[in-house]
Amino acid sequence: MYDLSKLIIAPLLLMVGACTGVPEGIQPINSLDTKRYLGTWYEIARLDHSFEQGLSRVTARYEKQDDGSLKVINRGYSNEKSEWKEADGRAVFVNKGANGHLKVSFFGPFYASYVIFQLDDQYQQAYITGYNRDYLWFLSRSPNVSDEAMAEFRRTALDAGFDLEELIVVDHSAIN
Repeated sequence: MYDLSKLIIAPLLLMVGACTGVPEGIQPINSLDTKRYLGTWYEIARLDHSFEQGLSRVTARYEKQDDGSLKVINRGYSNEKSEWKEADGRAVFVNKGANGHLKVSFFGPFYASYVIFQLDDQYQQAYITGYNRDYLWFLSRSPNVSDEAMAEFRRTALDAGFDLEELIVVDHSAIN
């Protein structure tokens, strides 16, 4: 006779684990200097999702916590509601090493992958994905990037198998 709780819990654990995986063919960066990654990043482009829909001037700020985790503060402006939206979260490394595979939670015990798959040596631009190719972000230390930087991001994302048809370039212009 099967224990009913095992039949219910096992699939839930598999689903949660899948949300913290890495898309096939994507490799997190090998080494992440957390101290250099801290601070504010501007969202340059993204594949849109309900939690960011309609937001402009989006930033992500990372702060080191005493327990080794990172505090994540995502902020964006809703033109429709004429107000700022902010979400606080927590990021932890999936493996004990300091590579670019973290998991982030904004909703209690539920985590999702945060995979840094490209980061320049100066820590000025980063490409991020989630557990699958439905999630993609281009982050920069500056709210504006060159046309060449955007073209390189698009090339890299296409080569990695992302569908950019729904890509949004984030508006960082001043609020009127």
